[in-house]
Amino acid sequence: MVENPKSHLGFSSFLLFFFAIASLSLCKPALSVPERGPDPSPPTVYEILAQYGLPSGLLPDSVTGYTLSDDGRFVVELAKPCYVQFDYLVYYEKKITGELGYGYIKDLEGIQVQRFFFWLNVNEIKTDLPPSDSIYFQVGIINKKLRADQFKTVHSCRKGVSGSCQNSWKRFVEVWGFTDFVLC
Repeated sequence: MVENPKSHLGFSSFLLFFFAIASLSLCKPALSVPERGPDPSPPTVYEILAQYGLPSGLLPDSVTGYTLSDDGRFVVELAKPCYVQFDYLVYYEKKITGELGYGYIKDLEGIQVQRFFFWLNVNEIKTDLPPSDSIYFQVGIINKKLRADQFKTVHSCRKGVSGSCQNSWKRFVEVWGFTDFVLC
C-alpha cells in the first residue's frame, strides 16, 4: 500500500499550526491590570455648572455640598446665607434648589436679586447655545440680559448688605411694617 505524501503534509501542517498557536498563548505576556487608586473625588458644583454650559460664578464660594439627581433636580447647600455684588446685589439662601439642564437652570429657589427697594426671586437662568457673551435671568415675568463675564469667576460671600442705605431704610421698614421685604 502506497501512502499519499500529501496526507502527511496536511496532518503535519495541522500539528505545526496547533503548536504555533499554543506556543504563542504560552509566550504571550500577561495583561497587567493597573492598580486602582482611591476613587476620584466627585466634581465640584462649579465643575458641574461648566459641564452644563453655565458659568461657574453663578454660585458663591461658600458651597459646602450638593446633590444632583439623574433627572436634573439639584440641591446646593451653602455654609450660611450671603450676598454677592454683580451688576445687581444678589442674595443666596443657605439652601438653593432647582432643575439643571444644558444651558439652563429652571424652577430655581433660593436666589434673589435686588431691584430698586425690593428683593425678587430669580426663577430661571439661561445661556445662549452656543454660548455667547450674555446670560439671561428670569425674575417673575421679567427677563434680564446681563454680561456673562461677571459670572465666570466664583465670588466671595458677604455677610449682609453694607453701606448707609441699609441703615437709612431700617427705620422705614420698622415704622411701616414691611417685614416681608428686605429693603435697601
